[in-house]
Amino acid sequence: MLQFRSNHATTVLRMAQADGKVLALGVLAGAAGISLAAVWYQSRRTVASNTGTGVYRPGLYTSSNAGSVTLQTGQAEVLDRLGALIQCVSELKEEVKALKDALPHLQDHVRDELRGKSGGGTGARKASPLNRTTPTRKKRSSGAPRAEGQSSEEAESEGGYMTALTDSEDEDRKAEEPLDELTALLRRADGLHKCNDDKKKEGLSTLLERKEKFEQKCQYLWRLTRAYADAHDLAGDSLEKKTFAEKGKQVGAQAISVNPMCAESHQWYAIVCGLLSEYESVQNKIKNGYLFKDHLDKAIELKPQDPLSYYLLGRWCYAVAQCTWIERKIAATLFGEPPSATIQEALQNFLKAEELCPKYSKFNYVFLAKCYKDLGQKIQAKKMCDAASALSTVTKEDEEAQKELDSLLLSL
Repeated sequence: MLQFRSNHATTVLRMAQADGKVLALGVLAGAAGISLAAVWYQSRRTVASNTGTGVYRPGLYTSSNAGSVTLQTGQAEVLDRLGALIQCVSELKEEVKALKDALPHLQDHVRDELRGKSGGGTGARKASPLNRTTPTRKKRSSGAPRAEGQSSEEAESEGGYMTALTDSEDEDRKAEEPLDELTALLRRADGLHKCNDDKKKEGLSTLLERKEKFEQKCQYLWRLTRAYADAHDLAGDSLEKKTFAEKGKQVGAQAISVNPMCAESHQWYAIVCGLLSEYESVQNKIKNGYLFKDHLDKAIELKPQDPLSYYLLGRWCYAVAQCTWIERKIAATLFGEPPSATIQEALQNFLKAEELCPKYSKFNYVFLAKCYKDLGQKIQAKKMCDAASALSTVTKEDEEAQKELDSLLLSL
């Protein structure tokens, strides 16, 4: 960053020097053009006035010539303007010199800013030219000349250098800003969700402590739904598991009503519907299966780059493809049309999860192996088993995946 600032300031200096040279050359060229035009014009008038005499008498510097008096007055105005322009160039040169003198100390100043030394504690920081980004000179209106006796710096303070905080100041200010309560809570919930059993259990209680305050916030609600799903997985008996799944479904429905366009709300609502189907009657089990699919499709529509949604959809497709004739008939009787999916569709979803996130999970490889086995592609199935075996067993889900993998390997 310091090197970038130094290079940037050097570029500014070079640009200022170049601009000064261009301006000086422009002034000299313009003045020369005006002088030559005046000489040419006076010469033409003199020749015209002496026509017929055969004598050429230059009258540019002759005070008795009426035309020369007018030209001398014009020249005086030109010289006054030229003097003003030269003064501007001189002042610009002084400003460039001041910037050049400040450059050797630029890196030290920026380093002090980053270390917080130049702020003088908690008080306001002293204004400094180095606390500004590249000065951008505002154009002064042609109708508003500089006030008499006003210095170039005073004029520029009126016309203005547009100033801004340096990047280091902006970063320091952001670092000092405390997180709001909701953001801090959500970050803690995300961290606990990634932990193992003991810490993950804290996720639900941590979120429930702030339920009254944030129960209308979608980002809070879908995380609470997720926490209920985690609590379900960690619970010991079936009744407790069912209770967590039911509460999770209620909160998930509330999250969707608060913000129907949140992909995570649809995703975790689908998950708790799937969990709850394990404890329901056949009718409610099928109903939850439809809810699972509908909300998972919506989650993918809203956030198509989430591998979890494709993995879950692959699981749904695989389960539906394994349904018996009787189960399909029951679904058709209750809902008019039974759910439909093939092993090939399940395979494509598992492959999509792997594409979005290579080595996504041990279970994803296990189900890829199952799909290939059911499709008669045993070589590919064995490759997926090898890939699953290569992943370490960390979570409870990994342990379950390893058990299915061991059983699958025996059948291959």
